[in-house]
Amino acid sequence: MIVPFHVSEMLRRVRQRIAGTGALPDMAPRPEGSRSLRMSPRVTADTVARLHRDLGLDAESADRLFDSRAQADLPHYAANIENMIGTVSLPVGVIGPLRINGVNAVGDYPVPMATSEAALVASYGRGARAANKAGGIGTAVLYEGVLRSPAFVFETLLQAGQFVDWVVTEADLLKARAEGTTRHGKLVSLEPVIDNNVVFLLCRYTTGDAAGQNMVTIATEALCRHVAAHCPIQPRNWYVEGNFSGDKKASSLGMITGRGRKVSASVVLPEAVVETTLGTTMEAMLDYGRVANLGALLSGQFGAQAHFANGLAAVYIATGQDAACVAESAVGYTRMERRDTGLFCSVTMPSILVGTVGGGTGLPAQAACLDLMGLRGAGHGEALAEVVAATCLCGEISIVAAMASGTFASAHEKLARLR
Repeated sequence: MIVPFHVSEMLRRVRQRIAGTGALPDMAPRPEGSRSLRMSPRVTADTVARLHRDLGLDAESADRLFDSRAQADLPHYAANIENMIGTVSLPVGVIGPLRINGVNAVGDYPVPMATSEAALVASYGRGARAANKAGGIGTAVLYEGVLRSPAFVFETLLQAGQFVDWVVTEADLLKARAEGTTRHGKLVSLEPVIDNNVVFLLCRYTTGDAAGQNMVTIATEALCRHVAAHCPIQPRNWYVEGNFSGDKKASSLGMITGRGRKVSASVVLPEAVVETTLGTTMEAMLDYGRVANLGALLSGQFGAQAHFANGLAAVYIATGQDAACVAESAVGYTRMERRDTGLFCSVTMPSILVGTVGGGTGLPAQAACLDLMGLRGAGHGEALAEVVAATCLCGEISIVAAMASGTFASAHEKLARLR
C-alpha cells in the first residue's frame, strides 16, 4: 500500500514532535485559569481603553489599533461592532472608471477595491481597460429575492402536510406579519419543502436598497411567532433558520434560484483589443476556457468561473458589505464564445448580496467609497449589484488572458514578489 504524501508528512511531524519532547502532546481539557473578556455592546473610548487593559496591550500596539482617526470616527462604529478595540486599515485601490451600459447602472464608475493582495487591482484594471475599449459592459439584474428558511418540526408526516395546507390558507396574513416589521422588505413568496416530519418554509423577500440580512431575519421571526401562536397543528420545535437558505454558504439552491440579486454582465471584445490590451489571442483564451470548464466540472464546483471571490471580497470590504456573503456570492458562470464581432465574454451571478444603505455602508471610509461611485444611499442598490458583476467580469477576462498567454505567474512575481 502506498501512503499518500500528505499523510506521511503529517506522521513525520508527529514523530518529530514526540522525539523533541519525549512525550505525546497533552491535549486534556484545562479549565483552570481560563477567562473570557466581558462582552461590551457599547462602543466608547472608555470601553476601548478597558479592553486594551484587559488584553495587556502595550501602548504602541494600542495606538496602532486605535489611532486618532478611529477615535474621531468612534460614534460611526457604535452600531456595527461589539468589544471594539480599534480599526484595521487595508489599502484601497481603484479601477476604471468602468463604463457600464446597464439596466440600472449607466455611466463610468470608478470601482474601489480593498485588498492586501498585490496584482489583484492591476489585473482587474486591465480587464476594465479592455472592456472600455470595447464600448463598455452591458448589465442587468435578472431576479431578486433574499431567502430565510425557518424550519418546523412535527410529530408525523401527516402533521407536516396539514401544516403546509394551513400555511397556504394563511399566506396573506403571514405576509402581513412579516412585512409589519419593515418599511422596505416585501415577502414575495412562501415555498414549503417537506422532509417527512420537518417542513422548511422558504421565505423570499425583496429588500429595497439594503442587503437585507437582518431585515429578513426579523421579519421571519415575526412570521414564525404568529405560526406558533395561531397554527392549529402545533410544531414540536421551530427555528428561524433551518440552514436551507444558503446563507453565507455556496449551495445548489443558490445556484438555481439565487439569494440576493441575480445579475448578468457581458461584453464583446474586438480581436484587436484582445491582442493589444490583453496580450493574447481569442483562440488561446477559448482553448484555455475549455480546459478550465472541464476542471470546474471534474472538481464539482458550483458553476464554472475563475475567481469571482477576489473581486467580490475587495469591493465588499471597500463598500461596507457583509464580507462573509462572498461565500454564497462567489458562485456562477463565466462564458466565452467566438462571435462575428469578437470574443463574447459574460458572467451570470445568481447571489450577489449588496446594499447601499444599512450595515457597514455608513462607516466613514466605506461611505466615501460609495460616494466615489455615486452609489451611496437609497435608490442605488440594483446599480451597485450590476457594478459588482461587471467588475467580476473584468477579473475573469484578465485572468483567462493571463493563463492563456502564460503570464499569470510572471505577473505575480513582478507585482507581488519583486516590486
